[in-house]
Amino acid sequence: MSARITVLIVDDSAVVRQVLTAILEKDSSIEVMGAAADPLFAIERMRARWPDVIVLDVEMPRMDGITFLKKLMAERPTPVVICSTLTEKNAATTMQALAAGAVSIIPKPKLGLKQFLQDSAEDLVGAVKAAAQANVRRLVPSRSLPPVAPKLTADAVLPASSHAMAETTDRVVAIGTSTGGTQALEMVLTALPRVCPGIVIVQHMPEKFTEAFANRLNSLCKIEVKEARSGDRVIAGRALIAPGGRHMLLKRSGAQYHVDIIDGPLVSRHRPSVDVLFRSVAKCAGKNVLGIIMTGMGDDGAHGMKELHDMGARTLAQDEASCVVYGMPKEAVKLGAVDRVLPLAEIHLEIIRALHGGNIS
Repeated sequence: MSARITVLIVDDSAVVRQVLTAILEKDSSIEVMGAAADPLFAIERMRARWPDVIVLDVEMPRMDGITFLKKLMAERPTPVVICSTLTEKNAATTMQALAAGAVSIIPKPKLGLKQFLQDSAEDLVGAVKAAAQANVRRLVPSRSLPPVAPKLTADAVLPASSHAMAETTDRVVAIGTSTGGTQALEMVLTALPRVCPGIVIVQHMPEKFTEAFANRLNSLCKIEVKEARSGDRVIAGRALIAPGGRHMLLKRSGAQYHVDIIDGPLVSRHRPSVDVLFRSVAKCAGKNVLGIIMTGMGDDGAHGMKELHDMGARTLAQDEASCVVYGMPKEAVKLGAVDRVLPLAEIHLEIIRALHGGNIS
């Protein structure tokens, strides 16, 4: 691969192609090698030169983005960032793209498109750089990326605690993930039986897309999966996914757990933030928790997992071999926050054991 990340943009809108090209080319580490109006034009370009990352629209003439993506992943897996219209209908379609192997999503509105994309320039550049690191077929080497903005910690949302509530018989599983997490979560949650501990999840994902993601998982899983709302109970057989654009906190009332959905600043550059969820879980549930950190770029969740670990919770990290991006788990391991590192295929077994308070063996 060249020193710079080569990017091919595939979108039927000339405005989108122009704006995306201008944004990406402002970063010296990125080279836009071309832009195509649809996948068939893209295929012609790719015969001469293959990109490191493809930025792909979903709804296009002649061949839709999902068909192209499936063809791409079957023939020559390549990191793909989906740039999709921010609507409920498109969100559901985009979930199919993520299931087919796309790395991440950049939303775009139908109105005010040019300004929106310019305002989202940092997110777009970050998504492309994360995709370039993605282990789609273990072909793309890692890069060390400098921070692009000051990072807030979970202190910006809630203070740390030196103690947790007493242990109960109710277990809570807290999961944090980012790049590659949609596929990883599907593998874990679909393997769970109907009776399993209550689960709270932060998956870095834009607003509106989390509901479609939760609905898709709910249609595939034995357990109930839903986008969380304030007051939702954390109960056996249910997984709650933090809504995009808002933080999720675990709360406790008597012997019962529920979630609170709040606004707040970006924490570790994310909202929802894994660090915020993990801190709240550490405060409310302590030893009653199984904390899991999975594939993702950056370090969101690492410090929160250390707080869980220090409270006596059991903590797991996905191993490097099965991660799309071994960033978040790696940082948690470096902090000494992880009891055990496991391949993705074994994580569901530990969740089942947690229902009965079983030790990590």
